[in-house]
Amino acid sequence: MGLETRSAQQRAAPRLLGGSLVVWRGRPSPLGATWDGAGVNFALYSQHASRVELCLFDPKGRREIGRVELSERTDHVWHGYLPAARPGLLYGYRVHGPYAPAKGHRFNPNKLLLDPYAKRIAGELAWSDAQFGYRLGSRREDMAMDTRDSAGGMPKSMVIDDAFTWGHDQPPRVPWSDTVIYEAHVKGLTKRHPGVPEQLRGTYAGLASPAVVEHLKALGVTTLELMPVHTFIDDRHLVERGLRNYWGYNSIGFFAPDSRYSASGEIGEFKSMVRTLHDAGIEVILDVVFNHTAEGNHQGPMFSFKGIANASYYRLMPGDERHYMDTTGCGNTLDSGSPAALRLIMDSLRYWITEMHVDGFRFDLASALGREPHGFDTRSSFFAVIRQDPVISQVKLIAEPWDVGDGGYQVGGFPTGWTEWNGKYRDVIRSYWKGEGGVIGELAYRLSGSSDLYAAGGRGPSASVNFVTAHDGFTLHDLVSYNDKHNEANGEDNRDGDSNNHSWNCGAEGPTDDPAVLQLREQQKRNLLATLFFSQGVPMLCAGDEMGRTQHGNNNAYCQDNELSWVDWALDGPGEALLAFTQRLAALRSAHPLFRRRTFFRGIELAEDGAKDMQWLRPDGLEMTHEQWAESHARCLGVRLSGRGLAESDEQGRPIDDDDLVLLLNAHHERIDFQLPPCDPPGWHVLVDTFEADGMPAEPGPKDGGSSYPLQGRSLVLLCHPQRSPARGRN
Repeated sequence: MGLETRSAQQRAAPRLLGGSLVVWRGRPSPLGATWDGAGVNFALYSQHASRVELCLFDPKGRREIGRVELSERTDHVWHGYLPAARPGLLYGYRVHGPYAPAKGHRFNPNKLLLDPYAKRIAGELAWSDAQFGYRLGSRREDMAMDTRDSAGGMPKSMVIDDAFTWGHDQPPRVPWSDTVIYEAHVKGLTKRHPGVPEQLRGTYAGLASPAVVEHLKALGVTTLELMPVHTFIDDRHLVERGLRNYWGYNSIGFFAPDSRYSASGEIGEFKSMVRTLHDAGIEVILDVVFNHTAEGNHQGPMFSFKGIANASYYRLMPGDERHYMDTTGCGNTLDSGSPAALRLIMDSLRYWITEMHVDGFRFDLASALGREPHGFDTRSSFFAVIRQDPVISQVKLIAEPWDVGDGGYQVGGFPTGWTEWNGKYRDVIRSYWKGEGGVIGELAYRLSGSSDLYAAGGRGPSASVNFVTAHDGFTLHDLVSYNDKHNEANGEDNRDGDSNNHSWNCGAEGPTDDPAVLQLREQQKRNLLATLFFSQGVPMLCAGDEMGRTQHGNNNAYCQDNELSWVDWALDGPGEALLAFTQRLAALRSAHPLFRRRTFFRGIELAEDGAKDMQWLRPDGLEMTHEQWAESHARCLGVRLSGRGLAESDEQGRPIDDDDLVLLLNAHHERIDFQLPPCDPPGWHVLVDTFEADGMPAEPGPKDGGSSYPLQGRSLVLLCHPQRSPARGRN
């Protein structure tokens, strides 16, 4: 441990009176350990416990130095106050009650338990059989209580001082329509960055370094989405194989930032990171895992919730409360319909907003949180409480709209106030550029903001978080370099990870020296990135994709805390070119309000000249017919967007206009001459052509309306016809 000086932690210990610890009545609220400047109040929820003991530890967390019984109980909350206790004090709980798994109770006072509301968790877990509440190997399995003391190998909860000087920190509050999300891992983004001081690499402080902030700004990133930073556990089976739970989707402390990412060991480091990013105009969103915990199923370990209030925090099988409902694939599911679990989730969200100043959350397997006994329900208590909460309802809320249970795939099914990871966008964009036929109809929906998914529910294009890649799956480079996953390094005989990736290796599996294959791969990367930035909705980049990061075909690198997962900042020529191209895409999106609409296109004629706000085109320049959308051979599509068709205004009520834009896409392997729409001189200016290595047009200069453009095989082209008045339209 050693995260504080010995003298500071010695001062944290409460005084003794007559050889016994002094304990006052205390208060049942707030839950957790709260220092008020004179002492510390402890409060723990447990409805069915018969007795609760607070255990205090020495500065290294190795020796128990005192034990206090919390004899006061108010509304199922056990509480007590230790005068003269200070921040830095290490503690844990032992909770007494029935060990009756068949009835949903697993109390075992031999196990030291983390405070569910701990703001800081110190020390690492040392795995042993003692971390299980039952005797491993017993014929009775989890029905046989284990009596070994787990304290020696357990991390400890720590009392903290929340004080921090925020100064004039203000949340950027970037509108959804202007948002560009960058999904990153705290350690992975900075561990190999030469511009980050070595001692800060892989940490919160490293994320706030000028080199990282400058990179994000140059990419047009408005919102940094961090993979889980809540304290999490490395699974025993991974540790025994020399691996770690790198991604962190195994939470155990929903209030405590994981100390493995801290250079200083202080909570203030995370806050300083947020403040620095806010100063740069960048929001911070946390990927949160409230669907399950690290305690697993009935045969899993006991760290906290299972030994404190198992029947209150988890969904148990009706009529068989020994076993857990599992809609997450991780052994258990938090019961978001339970008052105790729902309060925990809401208290955690509010804490991260009010005390840590984060700007929103991405909810892992969010469908599990919206489940009622009959299934997923947008009127569930979880959605209802968030909707009326004056704090949580005001930040960005992103759902991963699926879980592994029946009826769990809910893309398009979340209520107003929520945006969603659009898995249908990912799949069809990949399929289209892979060259599959019969998908242009769905492609058009995804390019235009997925009105088929979100319009009926009262949401707009910004309800769709568009992505081609994310942490889970192939990187962008690997998506165009591998037909099959290659996860052998994970030690599961390549059985893990999704086998259906909609990927294409462009003619060779993995590394190759074939110049034609390499050229095509770079072209496909440009196609996918350009499609992402030129689609309606909120684009999300996966860290490193803008530079061609590879995981060598591993599409499930959750356990690879090494150079396989860390972003490589040593760029070669193609990497530098791709980065520059991505920066230009972001700049074009920012410059053109047409790509950032708050409402859906309507396909209506405009009063000025009869042109439509959006018009889908076939290669001969005519508008697509109903029958042509269903043609299985069709792989080429165009769309004209009218800059006068936004019908939107800025914050001051001024009309927004834009230039006219034409986007041409050709997933066929051969060139197609595409007839450009008519326009007045000086014609159409080519802004992007992904067939070229730098994405710039081979022949600069305007193209006459009515002429044909040589749209090369497997390429995307963006053209612009200037329309805006110099005094208007920049939004």
